[in-house]
Amino acid sequence: MLFILTDLQGASTPGIYYTIGSIIVHKNYGYRGVIVAIDGCCTATDTWYESNKTQPSKDQPWYYVLVDKSGGLSTYVAQSNLEEDLTGSEVEHPRLSCYFTSFSHGRYKLKSGTSHGGCTV
Repeated sequence: MLFILTDLQGASTPGIYYTIGSIIVHKNYGYRGVIVAIDGCCTATDTWYESNKTQPSKDQPWYYVLVDKSGGLSTYVAQSNLEEDLTGSEVEHPRLSCYFTSFSHGRYKLKSGTSHGGCTV
């Protein structure tokens, strides 16, 4: 199930640590990124999951992330592999404007009126 911002505001899904617009760092690989969508558990195919090098538990929140300074890459990451980015720096990604209107206080503000700002995750 894909969660949108309104689902998270009501705290209907316990255990989700990060929200859409949060900037994170991957614990193992060190890249930064911004969260654009959230699944309550892994929804990837078994083939994709088995090819994942880290294979964290599927039974945890998974995040769709635009990867900073990657030339446009995005990724799907388990919550256990993430930590909050404390630099306060913006992310550089060509699709940021598809999802967000602005950056303030270390996070991005989601475009209103749609769950993903009208872009494909």
